[in-house]
Amino acid sequence: MARIETNRSGEMEAFVRVVDRGGFSAAARALGMTPSAISKLVGRLEARLGTQLVHRSTRKLQLTAEGQQFYGSSQRVLADMDEAERGVAADATPRGRVSINTSTSFGSQVLVPLLPKFMEQYPQLALDVALTDRVVDLIDERADIAVRWGPLPSSALVARRLGGTTQVIVGAPGYLARQGTPKKPDDLRAHRQLDFSYRRRVPDWPLRVGGRAVDVPVQGRLRSSDGEALRQMAVAGLGLARLSRYHVQADLDAGRLVAVLERYNPMEVEPIHAVYLGKPGSLPARVRAVLDFLVAELGRDARFGPGAAARPRAR
Repeated sequence: MARIETNRSGEMEAFVRVVDRGGFSAAARALGMTPSAISKLVGRLEARLGTQLVHRSTRKLQLTAEGQQFYGSSQRVLADMDEAERGVAADATPRGRVSINTSTSFGSQVLVPLLPKFMEQYPQLALDVALTDRVVDLIDERADIAVRWGPLPSSALVARRLGGTTQVIVGAPGYLARQGTPKKPDDLRAHRQLDFSYRRRVPDWPLRVGGRAVDVPVQGRLRSSDGEALRQMAVAGLGLARLSRYHVQADLDAGRLVAVLERYNPMEVEPIHAVYLGKPGSLPARVRAVLDFLVAELGRDARFGPGAAARPRAR
């Protein structure tokens, strides 16, 4: 118990400063203390060690053999303490490993293409990337950051907005040629709908008719917990899917998919957040570096900025 109550690091720093500055008064000025306070710290250190470290005189200070040995050891200990604090301080050079949990679509379409730039910019950082459309518990999964879509429920998590995207109903040209292109929401009843299967999925496809919100029930014969799998099913012509616009933008541009019912699309921007545990002002440098990188890169990506709601070519 005595060791916990003893300010060993304070005594050690006072002793080292006395030796470095050549006296108690100079050490006191360096530490913003009085000479008597410095003298008491060194005296307490000597009493605890049971040996004299310094020969005091009015004109000079001389170390004993034990003092010389303790001085060298103390320098190393204090340097290690400084290094330990710098390593975890908020303004430290980002280093270490960061665990990110995100959806398969965001991981494959956005995060993975950004990794070369990230690894070059932060050579001392390592990433663990877990891809799942399931909402995970950050503590259980030991994740530093999770990327989530839509309004966030109240929780102990801190959120930082990365951008936003809209949703779009899409189908392959071949599928639409066979089944017909839906012209109004009621036409969806005659189509195969590809749906999500995870617990927190949206049960309906929200549309807007004459300024009024209409929710179209989804009865998907094919389901998947993975958005990328649904995209591939849609491209393969297995039915219509409602997916994030950023996820299918390349397919829309290439003509592999076609947006349908765009005149009824509410075009509501769905926010994308990075959520994490802790306080914004006390984040480890490694976590803050990843967050800053994602915010900057998505801010330059037209799929997530103010133009995210732009309407693609529709049928």
